[in-house]
Amino acid sequence: GSGDGQGQILQRFPEKDWEDNPFPQGIELFCQPSGWQLFPERNPPTFFVAVLTDINSERHYCACFTFWEAVESTQPQSHPRNGEEKEEEEPSSPVQPAQLFAPKSLVLVSRLDHAEVFRNSLGLIYTIYVDGLSVSLENVIGNLLTCTIPITGGAQ
Repeated sequence: GSGDGQGQILQRFPEKDWEDNPFPQGIELFCQPSGWQLFPERNPPTFFVAVLTDINSERHYCACFTFWEAVESTQPQSHPRNGEEKEEEEPSSPVQPAQLFAPKSLVLVSRLDHAEVFRNSLGLIYTIYVDGLSVSLENVIGNLLTCTIPITGGAQ
């Protein structure tokens, strides 16, 4: 009714916690500090980085890229004419539900402070998702997280 809701984690990488780097509990609350609300129009994407500190005083940089997707409203709408109530014998005409937009967030949590890399990585994932490219997100994320560092003076 009010358009307020709760965040839900739809997918995560890795699927299971790493022993030395557990998944931050309550991250879905953090992504939308103002709450998960529906909007009558599509907002432009937003990006921010914040620092979460765990119980061991270790910093975790949390990059959040939020965009808005269209959702159908399930609320029926009535359209009285000239301020009058709808007459009983008038056949009901199909009413198009109002289109609303819900936030969806891509989040990257790292112990490293590289905001521009985070923005570019999340922007790439967003573009692949929005353009509907036939690329496995698992492969994209794996490629983003993998890098080869050549040995000094050695072969590439």
